[in-house]
Amino acid sequence: MKLLPFTLRFTIQSIALCAVLMPATALFAQENAIRKNLAERLPNLPKIDEVSKSPMPGLFEVRVNGSDIFYTDADGNFLIQGNLIDTKNRRNLTEERVEKLTAVDFDALPLKDAFTIVRGNGKRKVAVFEDPNCGYCKRFERDLQKVDNVTIHMFLYPILGADSTSKSQNIWCSKDKAKAFLDWMVKDATPANATCDVSALQRNVEFGKKYRITGTPTLIFADGNRVPGAIPAAQVEKFLAEAK
Repeated sequence: MKLLPFTLRFTIQSIALCAVLMPATALFAQENAIRKNLAERLPNLPKIDEVSKSPMPGLFEVRVNGSDIFYTDADGNFLIQGNLIDTKNRRNLTEERVEKLTAVDFDALPLKDAFTIVRGNGKRKVAVFEDPNCGYCKRFERDLQKVDNVTIHMFLYPILGADSTSKSQNIWCSKDKAKAFLDWMVKDATPANATCDVSALQRNVEFGKKYRITGTPTLIFADGNRVPGAIPAAQVEKFLAEAK
């Protein structure tokens, strides 16, 4: 095969390389413009974590606070807060994006900040975030007594006020955390006053804020499926079966 002259081959390769680099360079310039203009014009906007192209041509995603999503044009002249809907496929793209950003890897949960309740062989696993003053949580716990062969990683999540923090402290500092918790949630036996290092409770609250755990109870199954609300025992069984 006859090779092209070196200078011609070099020119062709240079053109190809420029074709690859130019879009990346243009995107970098657009991102800088968006960051600069939004920061100058909207000083109260939180620090921008990421700027990226959205599925809609000409529209850019602006991510702040880890998982809060805004949209803007290439120059940052306009800012949109709301959901981006794919009408053709009937998908809420913003909701899907937030779910992806706030997904919880079960194996990465900070289990040192939880206590465990083991029933039966404990083979199935679920993590639960609960506030001890949450009425829905108490109803959920009473129904959850029907579920066997499960390990429950219980994260105390005091978000309903000062008394929630106080009760969570007393439970966390009890000699038998699981018993103190269940005695209160199932039998209405107030946990005895106790003191210890309760930094785990604050870490739980911070973890919940990061991953948008906004209500209790919230369940996270071994497959990463997150389920909010006081679902009945039959549904818990269903999710546990699917998480195998």
